[in-house]
Amino acid sequence: MSDTQVGDSLLFLTDEQLRQGIEAVFFAYQGFTAAPDLVLEGTQYGRAHHRALHFIARAEGMKVTRLLTILGVTKQSLNRVLRTLIEDGLVESRVGRADKRERHLFLTPEGAALESRLSGAQRKRMRAAYRQAGPEAVAGFRQVLEALMDPEQHRTYMSLREGKS
Repeated sequence: MSDTQVGDSLLFLTDEQLRQGIEAVFFAYQGFTAAPDLVLEGTQYGRAHHRALHFIARAEGMKVTRLLTILGVTKQSLNRVLRTLIEDGLVESRVGRADKRERHLFLTPEGAALESRLSGAQRKRMRAAYRQAGPEAVAGFRQVLEALMDPEQHRTYMSLREGKS
């Protein structure tokens, strides 16, 4: 089958092929979160804490409102997560210089160390998978993931890629 025929056949996926794709995403997510879950085991932290640490590390000094947008959770849910991380000395909340109503988030050295442990295994897994799949597959995979995002999620994702915190 030529590359064109393979591409054309992908436009007409059967329900079974779609089901297999859904299941692949499900099991990939389980594998992707397994190592961080082990690190979190026995702590009071969960995946929401991990996500918060990840994005704070990604853009130190980000506003709480920006993190709220990125995570797509309720204010109440984020406040619970942040309160725990701040009380435990993993995250620091600083008052904005220009606007005293703003709160900017920073990882403490302890928070950075935990975030590194949580994300390190994921980076290793992603690197190995990307190497195994090759550059064309990686580009296609990213296109599929981006196509799965809602428009607002995609805008948020792109702003992170462009370095806008």
